[in-house]
Amino acid sequence: MTSKLVKLLLPSLAAFLLTSCENEKETIEVESPQSYLRPLQPGKFITYKLDSTVFLQAGRVEETHSYQEKHIVDAVITDNLGRTSYKIYRYLRDAANMPWRPAGTYVMTPLTNTVEVIEDNMRVVVLAGPVREGQSWRGNQYLASEPYSYLYNFSNDNNMGDWNFTIESLGQTETINDKKINDVLTVRRVEDELTNVPIRDKSAFASKTVSVDKFAKGIGLVYQQHILWEYQPSTGPSSTAYYVGFGVTRSLLEHN
Repeated sequence: MTSKLVKLLLPSLAAFLLTSCENEKETIEVESPQSYLRPLQPGKFITYKLDSTVFLQAGRVEETHSYQEKHIVDAVITDNLGRTSYKIYRYLRDAANMPWRPAGTYVMTPLTNTVEVIEDNMRVVVLAGPVREGQSWRGNQYLASEPYSYLYNFSNDNNMGDWNFTIESLGQTETINDKKINDVLTVRRVEDELTNVPIRDKSAFASKTVSVDKFAKGIGLVYQQHILWEYQPSTGPSSTAYYVGFGVTRSLLEHN
């Protein structure tokens, strides 16, 4: 009798479990990429510590210049594709007591499942849903071949259109400039590409490509590191080794 009862109950139990699983799936909420932006309203700003790596004297000298950088939402606009977008002004100053000076503009376009940024005619999908660990997308798919070729003669930007942006982690707590920030999402734009780095053999070619963004829920970008450079060794007595490329690191100072 017990055996027969179990057999009769099994289909009902299976149906109950299936229904429960389906109901559970229905209640799972997937976060929108827009939840990792600051409120896009005119007057909203975010300020960063900006460290810029440059190579001077024909690439023979490496220097890091530090600034404060402010991004201010200026206005709601319609981009050339007819989409609601936001024009953002960027300002720089050398220190906290110095006046701000204009340093360019860019456009941010939040869509249902993606967030795009267009600057200097470079269109990048900086975030894409569903927001979950391991999610990946071709964030540079709209870039031209070798997009930095007008500035730098290097190979770091070869095949940038194939970079797989990947959500590496989310829900993390980070300490940035002595401030604890919760609900941080990390996007690795490309796997770190390091050749002869750190440079131990100065007679050999070296290259470094690193690109990482960190976004905090309700704040936006809180940290960014974008480094692309090559080292070309001397080829003889009449030539000099040199670097070509750049590095940019942004870290959050304050926002409103």
